[in-house]
Amino acid sequence: GKIGYLTFDDGPGEYTSKLLDILYKYNVKVTFFTVGSGHPDLLKAEADAGHSIGIHSATHDYATIYSSEDAYFADLRKQQETIENATGIHTTLVRFPGGSSNTVSKSYCSGIMTKLTQDLTDMGFQYFDWNVDSGDAGTSKTSEDVYNSVISGLIEGQDNIILMHDFGGAQKTADALQSIIDYCKEKGYTFKAITQSTTPVHHTISN
Repeated sequence: GKIGYLTFDDGPGEYTSKLLDILYKYNVKVTFFTVGSGHPDLLKAEADAGHSIGIHSATHDYATIYSSEDAYFADLRKQQETIENATGIHTTLVRFPGGSSNTVSKSYCSGIMTKLTQDLTDMGFQYFDWNVDSGDAGTSKTSEDVYNSVISGLIEGQDNIILMHDFGGAQKTADALQSIIDYCKEKGYTFKAITQSTTPVHHTISN
């Protein structure tokens, strides 16, 4: 009843190695929803360490990926191929840029999230939103903020899918990670990596 899924969007990048070192120290497996192809060595390191690798986006450019269904799937397939080339893994785990509930996509294509969520599922992909937000991409300005946002969002009895980021500004996230793991372990939480059989958290679709 005390399950935590640590998930990291937007990497790999300059703090990935630090995250991997901490996760190795604690023997914690997580999920990386990855962007771009600049660090195939780090993608491979994530996979070799036993973490789950998912698709976030090749470009993370909202105007591009949400301009049409074809544009979204072209971006998704490109990132899927990048992951497979680096790791040998044909992943079907997905997190939408902005989450499935994003409204920025309305500016580019009305109704696209309603269509994409159904199409992805029909094609055998599984998308994951989150129910605990570290705030590290917005409201959390320090590592202490990140820590407090995560621990205050945990709920016993639910699968806590925790949104964090692995990008250029992720120093505070890397600094908070060890304290978050320590707290969760003290409270009896078990960490798991997302797999295709993990029960997904889905937000309410707003476009």
